Amino acid sequence: MTVSQRDLVRLKVTLDHVKPKVERWLVVPLKIRLDRLHQTLQAAMPWTDSHLWEFSAGDMEWSIPDPEGDMYGGFAPLDARKTTLLQLLNETGVKKLTYVYDFGDGWRHTIKLDRFHSMPVEFNAPFLVEAWGLCPPEDCGGPYGYADLLAALADPSHEDHEHALEELGEDYDPSVVPTGRLKELVDELAEQWRPKPRKPR
Repeated sequence: MTVSQRDLVRLKVTLDHVKPKVERWLVVPLKIRLDRLHQTLQAAMPWTDSHLWEFSAGDMEWSIPDPEGDMYGGFAPLDARKTTLLQLLNETGVKKLTYVYDFGDGWRHTIKLDRFHSMPVEFNAPFLVEAWGLCPPEDCGGPYGYADLLAALADPSHEDHEHALEELGEDYDPSVVPTGRLKELVDELAEQWRPKPRKPR
């Protein structure tokens, strides 16, 4: 199928190795830059955008390169600010890509390109369609640290039960997600990126 920057794609975003399931369904324009796709994913989960991140597809990687070359162990990824999702697809031919947030905790997201659509003339920004599962808290040790927290929270006799209560709260329910609020966060980004009308001369 031939796609162009005038098209939209529906994305299925799955947070790998996390239970209960955490998924987000988004529709984004193919002309979206990868740094803005990163911001969209941050809003849709939501994460706090306080750690390093990267997209990867095939043997290619994209992020915000460090001018000193130190943040990525001397390896410089391609510049996400200069690459659109369409360019990534054309260069790699993939139907899935990976987004990793926080190299320490290793939150890995699998992004499946689910369906392409023609774009209405007035549409130029992402939106969240659906959200399943609560995003884990940051800096909790990744998927396996999060699983340990949930196990400790559910067991009052667990040695780390009090710690889990402090981290998550007594009423924490990983299956309940504030979908309405997440849609608002993505919509706020869309509004920021909407072209401003030209002022009459």
